[in-house]
Amino acid sequence: MNKDPIQKRSKKRKSTFKAAMVKKKKKLVEKLAEEKEKQIINKKLSTMSIAVPGSILDNAHSLELKTYLAGQIARAACIYNIDEIVIYDDASSSASKEEEEEVLNRKTSCAQMARILQYLECPQYLRKFFFPLHRDLKFCGLLNPLDAPHHLRQSNNFIFREGVVVEKETKSGTGCYVNIGLRHNAVVSETLTPGIRVTVQLPDGYDPEKKNLRGIVVSPSLPREETGVYWGYSVRIADSISTVFSQSPHDDGYSLILGTSDRGKNIHEIEAKSLNYNNGIIVFGGVMGIEYALENDQNLSGTDPSILFDHYINTAPNQGSRTIRTEEAVLITLAGLQDKLNPEKEPKVFNLFDSIPQSQDTKSTAQTLGKNFD
Repeated sequence: MNKDPIQKRSKKRKSTFKAAMVKKKKKLVEKLAEEKEKQIINKKLSTMSIAVPGSILDNAHSLELKTYLAGQIARAACIYNIDEIVIYDDASSSASKEEEEEVLNRKTSCAQMARILQYLECPQYLRKFFFPLHRDLKFCGLLNPLDAPHHLRQSNNFIFREGVVVEKETKSGTGCYVNIGLRHNAVVSETLTPGIRVTVQLPDGYDPEKKNLRGIVVSPSLPREETGVYWGYSVRIADSISTVFSQSPHDDGYSLILGTSDRGKNIHEIEAKSLNYNNGIIVFGGVMGIEYALENDQNLSGTDPSILFDHYINTAPNQGSRTIRTEEAVLITLAGLQDKLNPEKEPKVFNLFDSIPQSQDTKSTAQTLGKNFD
């Protein structure tokens, strides 16, 4: 028997309606995803990087001095909210033109500096998970700590914390545990590989003593985007000065490239807020200067700094010493450029001392030092 025409039309309408709803839902999901992507792009803040040659460690004659030098770079970067430190090889000529031992020493210096910088940036409670005993880290305990905002104590109640995924199954079998430096591990819904470092967002007003504290894994850039808090720096090694720029982590590269040299333009001639940037980088030379790095880079056809840099600056004009060490130049330059730089997307103003109060151990140490100087 033939089906009732009315039933046929009814089924056809239902089928058409269902297809229309699916299509509408798909469009809505795509629209929401597009809006979310736009929000993420709009949230992305301007970044500032610095690049220093690993060869500056060769100028220090003991492991203690090498470690202290790297520590000075780390402290300067943290004080001035640097997002990325690039360690580059400033004598990157081909191996056929030099002894293999010399090449190995240069590579070793770059790796050594990178290892110390990464160690200092890592919160203290996570270091044992990521840094096994190593000769390069032997004297790091003597260095002044960064005391960065993400180096949280158990007593600090802040909604973001750095953590490491631990090898422990949850009771439900889904998600994983993360050691975030509190008495008990946090639980996140994502199932992640044990041993990786993650940034965890916790609920407002959470109890740090609570077991099975729930959190969510977020991008390491989110704490600064949401609150304005400085959340540490990343470290990258470049084989030459040209790869500092060609291997930039940013899709559109660096929008502002600054070079520093005693042959550069007087910093006092640069107007306030005139150096506009989205992702900027400041490049420092070693004992032989930036010119030496340019001469040794086979990827560059010329050695004129004006071709490579947007601005070539002398940040210590009328210097009283014949030489300024790279670790000194970093601090001088970052201080001198504070009123010259103009980021497109600045982070919110974050009051560090109100939001993350000093721990009692830091206060007592400062008070003891103060009494000793009275």
